[in-house]
Amino acid sequence: MQSMVTRVSIVEDDQRIRASLSLLIESSPGFCCVGAYGTGEEALEQIPGNLPEVVLMDINLPSMSGVDCVRQLKNLLPAIQVVMLTVYNDTDLIFQALRAGASGYLLKGVKPSKILEAIEEVKHGGAPMSSYIARKVVQSFQKPQPLSQPADNLSQRERQVLDYVAQGYINKEIADALAISLETVRSHLKSIYDKLHVRSRTEAVVKHLQ
Repeated sequence: MQSMVTRVSIVEDDQRIRASLSLLIESSPGFCCVGAYGTGEEALEQIPGNLPEVVLMDINLPSMSGVDCVRQLKNLLPAIQVVMLTVYNDTDLIFQALRAGASGYLLKGVKPSKILEAIEEVKHGGAPMSSYIARKVVQSFQKPQPLSQPADNLSQRERQVLDYVAQGYINKEIADALAISLETVRSHLKSIYDKLHVRSRTEAVVKHLQ
């Protein structure tokens, strides 16, 4: 049963919010809080030993920013999934967090159930975002684009795969939509990551659509 429990860590400098999130995780079936930290430095020191699957990360930490903490965490543990949980809805901060390796972005104040759903979603390859944040991201993608795109060297099939990823499709859904195997989707994604010099689905989408 232990393997079915989602291991979560929290990085939040507000003690009250940190305690509330810890209680939420611990009291919810299927979830386990394996660490709660008040600074990015403490998180970087402790998280590699606790190996959470998902990290809930604040941006406005006292010394090291949440964005810097995400970047260093992803360098240490590339497979770890990070959901930003913050009061900031600034477009630049959103993209800084996503470029650093975050896979989701929620505004504080969302219902507790939404936080749990986001943890599960990001664990299974999704990119959860508050509706307001998703709107900001879409609007930024709709701005006039430069003629030269980072994804110019992608094949037509790779572009199709990346377009589905940008729409939030998981690998199985992409395979079904394109009538190809799951392994072929994974192969295309690996090639996309190599060509775009990125390490995650979110980074690939951001680089492709900027």
